[in-house]
Amino acid sequence: MDASFINQLFSNHKSSKNFPATSQIKGFLHDLLGVLFPAFSVKEYSSQQGIEIKMLDLRNNLTAMLNYFLEDEDTLAKQISDDFFKELPSVYDSIKKDVKAMFDGDPAAKSEDEIIFSYPGFYAIASYRIAHLLLNLEVGILPRIITEIAHSKTGIDIHPGATIGHHFCIDHGTGVVIGETSTIGNHVKLYQGVTLGALSVEKKMANKKRHPTLENGVVVYAGATILGGETVIGENSIIGGNVWVVKSVPNNSKIYYQQQ
Repeated sequence: MDASFINQLFSNHKSSKNFPATSQIKGFLHDLLGVLFPAFSVKEYSSQQGIEIKMLDLRNNLTAMLNYFLEDEDTLAKQISDDFFKELPSVYDSIKKDVKAMFDGDPAAKSEDEIIFSYPGFYAIASYRIAHLLLNLEVGILPRIITEIAHSKTGIDIHPGATIGHHFCIDHGTGVVIGETSTIGNHVKLYQGVTLGALSVEKKMANKKRHPTLENGVVVYAGATILGGETVIGENSIIGGNVWVVKSVPNNSKIYYQQQ
C-alpha cells in the first residue's frame, strides 16, 4: 500500500472530530421514547422512583454525548442537557397530539398503543420532535443524526430544522421528504411519497427559505411534490396524489391536476 496514501488517511483521522457511536445515540432515543410511552418500552417501571432514576440516567447520557459535539465543554453540555429535560414535557405533549391525530385519521388503527408500537409515522415524528428541540438548543450534528436514524428505519426523511405544528399525521409514510425550511401548520396530514422540497439546491440558498409552507388543515395525498420557499398551500386545502405544485394555492383549494 502506498505510504503517502496511508499518511493522508492517518492525518485525516488525527484532525477528525470524534463522535459517539450511532448505537449510543439510538439507545438514548429508544430509552427516552420508552420512558415517555410504555407501549414503546421494553422495560416496566413499578414506581415513580424507577422513572426518576431512568430520567437522571438519560440526562447523564445526553451530557456525555453532547461533550463530543461541544469539544468537552462539560459545563455547557450539562446546561443544554438540563434545558432539554426542562422542555421535554412540552415535546411529550406535542407527540401525544400527533399520536391522537394518527389514531383519529386512520380507521385501521385499533388503539393509540398500536400506533406507538408499530407505526413508522410515530417513530419518525417523535424522533423529529426530539431532534428539533436539540436543534433549538443550538446543538450541532446530533439532531441530524437522530432524524437520520429514524429515516433509515422508516423511510421518512424529516429535517430537524423544519417547523411543524401540532396534531401532525404521516400515514404509511415511506418516501416522505420534509426539507429543512418547510413550515407545516396544525392538523396537517401527509401520505406516502410526499416531497416538500426546494426548487433550487444551490449552496448560496442555504440561509434562505427554500421549502414550502403548508397551512392548517392541509392534506397531501400520495406521491405529491410541493416545491419552493415561496409556495404556500392555503388552509384546509387538499393536494391530490402525484401532483406537482410550484405555485401557491388559496385556502380551501382542491388540486388534482399538474400545475403549469
